[in-house]
Amino acid sequence: MSTDQFSVDGDVAIITGSSSGIGKSIAERFADDGVDVVVCSREQGNVDPVAETINESDSPGRALAVECDVTDREAVDALVEATVEEFGGLDILVNNAGASFMAQFDDISPNGWKTIMDINVNGTYHCTHAAAEHLKDGGGSVINLASVAGQRGSPLMSPYGAAKAAVINLTTTLAYEWADDDVRVNAIAPGFVATPGVESQMGVSADNIDREEVARRIGTVEEIADVTQFLASPASSYLVGETITAQGVPQIEEDLDV
Repeated sequence: MSTDQFSVDGDVAIITGSSSGIGKSIAERFADDGVDVVVCSREQGNVDPVAETINESDSPGRALAVECDVTDREAVDALVEATVEEFGGLDILVNNAGASFMAQFDDISPNGWKTIMDINVNGTYHCTHAAAEHLKDGGGSVINLASVAGQRGSPLMSPYGAAKAAVINLTTTLAYEWADDDVRVNAIAPGFVATPGVESQMGVSADNIDREEVARRIGTVEEIADVTQFLASPASSYLVGETITAQGVPQIEEDLDV
């Protein structure tokens, strides 16, 4: 059986928020499959090592590191321009840059609310809007990282949940608008994933994850990278405007009350 339909070899991708965690894993997975990747972060020093590791490995894909704050439209425009200048085009945009914190709604300041909205919602808008012309030139794929918090809400994460709900809605809406331009727009809604951010907030490490049983409550960054590659590849050609939930064992009502 051929598995060529799962390949994204030869494409060019931007992965935002790729200095660590899910974004870094996606960049490495794409590069391993022959994708030239642009990795970005708000600080150049955080993303340079990701590109260096890829470029010094045996991966057929090359990497370019760019400093970019996704809430700054001029910086985003420069990111897209650098991508096209370096690699000649853009086929895949992964809107992974995000931020969250845990707090009671009553304790969230206007600035705290605005910060989460700016990064998760406005950042997704800026990157997608800036990349539109190049993605439509020959067809492309947009993959937004949402969250199960945006599907059903999550205690202590009201701004994050609201922001990711907006990302899910934008995914569906834009999928309709861009389908005739040969651009597929989809999203992934992960549950808990063992990223450095989750470890710092909740103390859960990837080192403690057991994959011997199906009853899984937390995922790995590699598992989200698997889904991302699927959505970027021809294998998912019939998926348009979908949000794939990747949360392990489905949550039931009793779990939500805990």
